[in-house]
Amino acid sequence: QVQLAESGGGLVQTGGSLRLSCAASGRTFNNVAMGWFRQAPGKEREFVAAIRWNGGNTDYPDSVKGRFTISKNNAKNTVYLQMNSLKPEDTAVYYCAAGQRSLLLTFPRREKNYDYWGQGTQVTVSS
Repeated sequence: QVQLAESGGGLVQTGGSLRLSCAASGRTFNNVAMGWFRQAPGKEREFVAAIRWNGGNTDYPDSVKGRFTISKNNAKNTVYLQMNSLKPEDTAVYYCAAGQRSLLLTFPRREKNYDYWGQGTQVTVSS
């Protein structure tokens, strides 16, 4: 099994930046991709970013493209989400996810394709 632990959330003003971290432990050697999702009050969980564990290909929705950057450190089993130019609509609980399915290589945005999830970290952007 894989355990995920997010950190780095907090309160930031509009236009500010935050860097989230997700540390993976356990049986991580079969990881195919890791991703970030977020869920705001009253809304469904939405895809934020994904990265292949081997190769480094990334994927972002238009809502964060150009502002958010996902990266990883394989040796540390850690994935990061650098968030710049934050907006109030970015306010949400951010969740880290890991998956071992090859399908993630072509469909990294599908929540159901991920196998493991962290507990979430709160990001609040104030105006």
